[in-house]
Amino acid sequence: MLDLSSSAISSSCIGGSRKYKSHTDARSRRRRVSAGLGGCAILASLSLLAGCGAAEEQFDPWGTGDVITGAGGGSGSGVWTGGPDGEDGPGGVGGGWPSGKLGPPYPIVLAHGFFGFEDFAGAGYVSYFYNLKQTLAEGGEAVYTPSVDPFNSSTYRGAQLLARIEAILAETGHEKVNIIAHSQGGLDARVVAHERPDLVASVVTVATPHLGSKVADIALQLVAHERLQDVLDDLLNAIGAPLYDQIGNETSVFASLEQFSTPGIAEFNAEYTDAPGVFYASFGGRTDHAIGGSDCLALDPAPFVAQFDEGLDPVHPLLSLTETILDGGFGESIANDGLVRARDARWGNFWGCLPADHFDEIGQLFGQSPGAGNTWLYIDFYRAVIERLRQEGF
Repeated sequence: MLDLSSSAISSSCIGGSRKYKSHTDARSRRRRVSAGLGGCAILASLSLLAGCGAAEEQFDPWGTGDVITGAGGGSGSGVWTGGPDGEDGPGGVGGGWPSGKLGPPYPIVLAHGFFGFEDFAGAGYVSYFYNLKQTLAEGGEAVYTPSVDPFNSSTYRGAQLLARIEAILAETGHEKVNIIAHSQGGLDARVVAHERPDLVASVVTVATPHLGSKVADIALQLVAHERLQDVLDDLLNAIGAPLYDQIGNETSVFASLEQFSTPGIAEFNAEYTDAPGVFYASFGGRTDHAIGGSDCLALDPAPFVAQFDEGLDPVHPLLSLTETILDGGFGESIANDGLVRARDARWGNFWGCLPADHFDEIGQLFGQSPGAGNTWLYIDFYRAVIERLRQEGF
């Protein structure tokens, strides 16, 4: 896994920093080292967005049974059920589709967030949705976890995700995919749906900063100097070099941060509007024993989330600082998952808040329990989301 301890990050930052020539004066060197160490402090916070590596051959954590799912009902998707006599088309259960391609049930694409990977340096590690792809596949689902640039804007990452989805559809013969995305992956998914709505049936986002992130605003203020931004980009490239074999090496953490900022997300939302014909739904998260309040109210709450309305989640220690920043301080409680406020995660049909922090939402770290007293389970959740999409005709 990626070691996110402060000592490991500091060691990696120093070890991966640029080697300065011997004739560089001591004063300049001290300034640069100070900038690098300051950058490492920011990197420690940014790394909280990461899913940590976990061996694919690890256990199925719970082997859960039936899932309480949403009420479902019909959708306006106009599901094709087969030929003129009602026989199944080449898609089997889903039937044929007028285009000649396979209709629903569509494949599931799990889109990772910031610092996410499918395979850590080719070592057989799944770094993001812990053990989820394997578990869902064992239940008969066609699930894909494509990797995109871990640190970049969603315009850049979305283009990569689109190329991977096109390859998935060419492989499966289906007309569309369902995208279930975590964190920044939801913005990537919206880019794909905007650019190619003909390839996307639905976009479901979990803790995606659709309205930006206060954490990003603060981080950009702390590292406003352009030279320091360059240093941090170099550090991230050095630390993540083994990972980039999968996706190339042109990456920038500040492209992501600027997009998450208040002005950046306003520009993004103006450019990447929702596409007609694509179904959008979203979930927020709440932790630090927060109930949620008005930010978590949903007009059409998903029953598989509403059943946990009274559940409370203890915040992971690695997220305690950012959770406090987002919480609003003394006398105010703003529901958040430690990195994204619930109010900023609402998009399309809002289905409620999960009693989970940003790690719990993807089964990190290593599929562990979300915390003492919290009975919410991430694998059950994703199973239920997929079942709800099937009920909606996707």
